[in-house]
Amino acid sequence: MEYLTIALAKGRLAELAMDMFTAIGMDCSEMKEKSRKLIFTDEKNKVKFILVKASDVPTYVEYGAADIGIVGKDTLLEEGRNLYEMINLGFGKCRMCVCGKPEMKDKIFMMNNLKVASKYTHIAEKFFRDEKGQTVELIKLNGSVELAPLVGLSDVIVDIVESGKTLYENGLDVLYEVCELSAWFVVNRVSMKMHTERIMNIVEGFNNIISEEK
Repeated sequence: MEYLTIALAKGRLAELAMDMFTAIGMDCSEMKEKSRKLIFTDEKNKVKFILVKASDVPTYVEYGAADIGIVGKDTLLEEGRNLYEMINLGFGKCRMCVCGKPEMKDKIFMMNNLKVASKYTHIAEKFFRDEKGQTVELIKLNGSVELAPLVGLSDVIVDIVESGKTLYENGLDVLYEVCELSAWFVVNRVSMKMHTERIMNIVEGFNNIISEEK
């Protein structure tokens, strides 16, 4: 039997995903040990887990280097990869929001050439252009996006908001919610044909866990 390869986004999402895989009978004990390894094997179930950067998970899955991936909806929306989005796992919940100084709230959709700073430029562009029919100037940032409106680099930012604490501490507010986000179970299109039964068994196991938690 061939190995199924599962790509997990490093960090908290991987830890929460491991709990679900353990609950359906997979061995994630090797992954829970502190190490610098990036590939972990469950010999009994013929499964390999690989730990990758969150933004790379959809790439590994689309190109078939991984059969399955667990990744945040923000990454899926930003990357726009060709894969099956099978289950909303419901953990890692947060929101994608337009944020800025409170006085911007009534102006954002009225301004021409609004300057928008974001790590998620595709999501920002799609939201303003397709949903709001607005022309914006996008500024790609990778670090602390909250700084951009404070120093005049942008009018607003588009970013992930969990508690909103960092925003409020910097005098910024959520001005508009773009969409809700959480972790998703995604599958490579060819793998779905080749390993239908094995993949659907995992999907069923995960769906059972999710319905029990509701």
